[in-house]
Amino acid sequence: MSGTLEATGTPTGTSAVDEHGRAYWVLADCWNVVRRGLTHYQRQPINIAWQLGFPILSVLLYGYVFGSAMQVPGGGDYRDFLMPGMFVMTMAFGFINTATLVVYDSTKGVIDRFRSMPMAPSAVVAGRGVTDLIVACAELTILMLTAVAMGWRPDGGFAFLGAFALLLWLRFALIWLGVWLGLLVPNPEAAGGLFAVAFPLTMISSIFVAPQLMPDWLGHVAAWNPISSTAAATRELFGTPVGSGDSWVEQHALLMAAVWPLVLTLIFVPLAVRRFQKLSK
Repeated sequence: MSGTLEATGTPTGTSAVDEHGRAYWVLADCWNVVRRGLTHYQRQPINIAWQLGFPILSVLLYGYVFGSAMQVPGGGDYRDFLMPGMFVMTMAFGFINTATLVVYDSTKGVIDRFRSMPMAPSAVVAGRGVTDLIVACAELTILMLTAVAMGWRPDGGFAFLGAFALLLWLRFALIWLGVWLGLLVPNPEAAGGLFAVAFPLTMISSIFVAPQLMPDWLGHVAAWNPISSTAAATRELFGTPVGSGDSWVEQHALLMAAVWPLVLTLIFVPLAVRRFQKLSK
């Protein structure tokens, strides 16, 4: 086999590419990026603990401090209503971590090194996405076990798996938003500032309070928030209080929980890939 192997495992010659096919090496490049990302988490598990800290603190604050004063339309325990919302918020906030890691690699010259290697540009972007999705599975598992330890008991049976899938589907869509923003912002400090944008978006949703308990105009905004659709759909699948209103989007939460992430993916995947390709010029 002619050609040599670079750090990513991709051959610099053309005979190996012809032997295995271009798709093989795109997948190999992607896997090497994934392996690199997972190695960082393995060496610094505090990153996952940090991402889980805010949702767990929110559960303790809203569920146990304010829980007795909170209402769920249609009745039901507020903590049962709150837990699926916490899962959704964790997935939603994940794009900030994605953006921070991408801009860190960009400012430290890691992406420049990738660009100098004979590897597919799409593999760099896809590798970041797959890494974050694997980490999201670990985060969801840890958070759900924590919720069970705190007394949360889903009643949806095997629909539990559908709720888990919808949560990952939302996270998958927001990964590409994070990649795109990470390639736009100038430094990791600016990426951290995205929290100031993400926090109001999660508050103006059905994560903590049902939209019909808000002022009319704000309730409509919250109901059409893509995060609200995922929150309502997962509550329904978990068999916990839903608290949905009469609007069309609330009555079709399962449908919209699938549609909204698809729309976000179709928008931000091309933007992320195009932005990465511009860096190569």
